[in-house]
Amino acid sequence: MFDEQARSVLSQPVIVRLTTIRPDGYPHTIPIWFMLDEDELVLFSVRDNRKVKNALANPKGCITIGGDPVGSPCYLIDGDLVVEDDPDHDMATRITRHYEEPDKAEEYLQSWRNEDFVVLRLKPKRVVKVS
Repeated sequence: MFDEQARSVLSQPVIVRLTTIRPDGYPHTIPIWFMLDEDELVLFSVRDNRKVKNALANPKGCITIGGDPVGSPCYLIDGDLVVEDDPDHDMATRITRHYEEPDKAEEYLQSWRNEDFVVLRLKPKRVVKVS
């Protein structure tokens, strides 16, 4: 689904914007860490967070990445969100270590050890290169 350039952009530890749909029909967009996992985008969150509730009620979602600096590749990725348990914090650990230096990652992971994390997995249906 992703060409070589898109995979290169999606492999970078940058903040993406995830959009889910609130119960009132309006979009809910938040900045978040993510990782490319084969042809899916994975994120983690505390189970009772708004984005998780939205994904459970309406699985349609969108991620945007890139465009900064002006002229750099930018992608809009629409798809279906699946919520999965992450009881051992496996995905949370992988993503945190993707973004943070080892000492800082371990500090975060230690402080989150009692959190009830889930994985949000975006299964892309459409990829649009915006720029």
